[in-house]
Amino acid sequence: MRRSVVEQNEKLAVLPASHRLTWEGATWLSRLWWVPILALAMALRFYHLTSAAIWGDEGSSLLLSEYAVADLWFHAAHDVHPPLYFFLLRGWIEVFGDSIGSIRSMSAIPGVVAVGLGIWLTRQLSTRRAAVLAGILLALLPTAVRYSQEVRMYSLLGVWLLGATLALVYWLRQPERTRYLAAYVLLMSAGFYTHYFTALCVLVHWAYLGVQAPGQRLLTRPAWWVANATIVLLYLPWLPNLLDLVQHVDQLKVGGDIGWEDPVNLQSLPSMIWQFVLQDEGVDFWPPLFWLFPLLLIAVVVMTAWHYRPARLLALFFLLPLLLVYGVSFISPVFIERYLTVYALALPILVALAIDRLPSRWSWLGVALLVLFVGVELLGLKNNFTVDEHDQLNVPVEFVNRNYQEDDRIVLSDMLWYLSYVYYDETDAQLQLYTPPKPDGTSTRPNAYGFGTLVDQDGGRIYLDSLSALPANTRRVWLISSNEAPDDFAPLPEGWRELSRQDGGGARARLFVLCKVPAPQPEGCR
Repeated sequence: MRRSVVEQNEKLAVLPASHRLTWEGATWLSRLWWVPILALAMALRFYHLTSAAIWGDEGSSLLLSEYAVADLWFHAAHDVHPPLYFFLLRGWIEVFGDSIGSIRSMSAIPGVVAVGLGIWLTRQLSTRRAAVLAGILLALLPTAVRYSQEVRMYSLLGVWLLGATLALVYWLRQPERTRYLAAYVLLMSAGFYTHYFTALCVLVHWAYLGVQAPGQRLLTRPAWWVANATIVLLYLPWLPNLLDLVQHVDQLKVGGDIGWEDPVNLQSLPSMIWQFVLQDEGVDFWPPLFWLFPLLLIAVVVMTAWHYRPARLLALFFLLPLLLVYGVSFISPVFIERYLTVYALALPILVALAIDRLPSRWSWLGVALLVLFVGVELLGLKNNFTVDEHDQLNVPVEFVNRNYQEDDRIVLSDMLWYLSYVYYDETDAQLQLYTPPKPDGTSTRPNAYGFGTLVDQDGGRIYLDSLSALPANTRRVWLISSNEAPDDFAPLPEGWRELSRQDGGGARARLFVLCKVPAPQPEGCR
């Protein structure tokens, strides 16, 4: 039985001053056991934070955040994600600037906060030992580290949904305390304005209330229904935009914003679990290993939830979204790691609960599971941090910046190259996007939806349907494309001569001089 505060004070009173100081210090330090864990989480999320170059999705976040508030709302409504993250990113950049370290810090910090919330949630469901284990495993989780280092909304979503789940746990214990539901409403509303997959968390919470405490009949409590109705009311300003987006799925597919995902198969589910913990799809592994490790983790999750009632909330948090999105993806593929990373945060917590709940005679089994899981996570972190700084997109862009001359033209073959190129571009050129029609004459120009919303209003200046449509006085052209065959720009117009090239980050920058007759021949044609 714990000593009361009075008993502790009485004990302190009879101790010598030197011993009393030591006792007070030990008590104070014992309350800060979570600090080293958060320090570990922070170190991992800020390690190599600026090593990888900005890629297309990050570039779209930055372009969207440049709009004024009213315009940002409009363009986010035509994008595939709600606006809250972009509003916050806009304010962040105004205060801290747009260096890579700054903009990615806005993801790294919520990533650390999510680890803290995971520790807090675990402590409410189990022992301090379980919370310590959960914190360490969460701090090391490779998928969480990865998406805490991107200029996207996924780590922020983890804060909202873990926070909402924690508020729900508090309300379950004290249903008369409506302030917990008030916090729940705010956090879930923030989640809905951050990512559409927040809807999966709603299903988790309703399912848990349905199976966990039927005797309390919490699902029928007016306060619960009022809370959910309030969330709906808060979301009403955005709902028309979501409905409009659903009605323009074909336009989103034109720009490649959706419809690019590979169809799922039987291997997709274990492969996703490998991605969470190893940052590798695992498809090239020895087949028994490929199947056994994910099946082991699922067995741990199911058995822990079966034998320990509080773990059922976390088991639903992990399994329900994973299985539901997997099933839906047989119809319309959306089985994407980053969309599910927030729900993967429950996996290390469940492993920690499993280890903590083992009886002492099975402690060796817990140690083996801990060593195995940590070992795989460390390999996953190694995969995360393996970055060749000379093979990054900024390398060819900086090559263009150094060798650019006034009146040079810069043409990019793909929207994703365009979105990331803009961040590094230091020239005064009007970047153009190559949009050649399909063989049947169908236009490949982006439209007002998806990534196209970021450039569509300037489409007349940006889109280039044919290289021969460049102005007649053009002398030099930079072509930015994939460095893999086939050539995105083939066939090149007659009289184009390549002067130099630079690869990096899967892209290739090539400088061409246009040798036209009888026009004066630019340098490189003679």
